[in-house]
Amino acid sequence: MKKTLLSLLILTSLVACKKKAQPLTAQQIVNQAIEKAGGKLFENAHIEFDFRNIHYISTRQGSKYSYERVQADSTGAEIHDVLTNKGFERFINDTLVQVVDSMANKYANSVNSVHYFAYLPYGLNDKAVHKKLLGEKNIKGKNYYFIEVTFSEENGGDDHSDVFLYWIDKDTFLVDYLAYLYHTDEGGIRFREAFNPITVNGIILFDYKNYKPYADDIDFYQIGELFDAGKLELLSEIVNENVSVEIKE
Repeated sequence: MKKTLLSLLILTSLVACKKKAQPLTAQQIVNQAIEKAGGKLFENAHIEFDFRNIHYISTRQGSKYSYERVQADSTGAEIHDVLTNKGFERFINDTLVQVVDSMANKYANSVNSVHYFAYLPYGLNDKAVHKKLLGEKNIKGKNYYFIEVTFSEENGGDDHSDVFLYWIDKDTFLVDYLAYLYHTDEGGIRFREAFNPITVNGIILFDYKNYKPYADDIDFYQIGELFDAGKLELLSEIVNENVSVEIKE
């Protein structure tokens, strides 16, 4: 009887160990990263910030969103761009103006891009996103989940052929680094290092140091190793100022 009980205990322990050792999937890792950054709070958040003397505003109510950009032109007129589920509109001094489709698309992409990067990793569960765990990487002595993100052509926007890489801390699930291979404006590769995290009403936002490789013919998937070896060129710092976050009920 004692031997039987001992055998059962050993078997139970082995099964438990196997369950604990089960590796996380890319989806599970991204879910935890989004949750760590604020999770569902993003779904009803009103966020404002200034970036390079331009004011940005986002409002979300579940699947409905409004991304705004407010700036002054060379004459002092206020240009207010608004991107919603319904499309893009431009106002000059509060008057709606007509914008040709090609320029409207360009402005909309510009507004969307700033908001997209500001709220990462929120957005990585959009329908067009495909996630793949490539393994684990080490940068500056820390271990990271190494995840590739690609996009479907349908609902993937004009930049659906871009490829993103994310380094997600295995302990904190924060996105410390990201890189992207893009094809617009003659294309290129960028690597971003997150810094200066701030938490406002439960949502974590980062600033970034923006790097590029010295040569274009590198292996994109080795860019983390190039950064770790100090072989990337610092282009700029992406700093968001006057950040405010309000969570709507």
